[in-house]
Amino acid sequence: MSDSLKCNAQETAACCCVDVGTVMDNTDCTASYQHVFANRGEAELMLKTLTEKARATESEPCQIDSTFKDVDGGVELTIDFTFCCQAETMIFQLGLR
Repeated sequence: MSDSLKCNAQETAACCCVDVGTVMDNTDCTASYQHVFANRGEAELMLKTLTEKARATESEPCQIDSTFKDVDGGVELTIDFTFCCQAETMIFQLGLR
């Protein structure tokens, strides 16, 4: 049950750095997060924490879409953070590492 934050940019496995050849063309402006928590309270706390981090990164309002789903072992939280530009998406993702 590990956290999952998806990034479409090419990353170097050794250091989680973006490859120098990555083109920032504003086509990848969404960061997605998914994790199973023991209960809804823990999931809501993570949603609040990540929302605060997104708000601290955004220059224009970030669209945040979240869902809670009851699963075996707890509550699955899925969140999509859509920023106005790819640079903000990458700053947000790197800030979570």
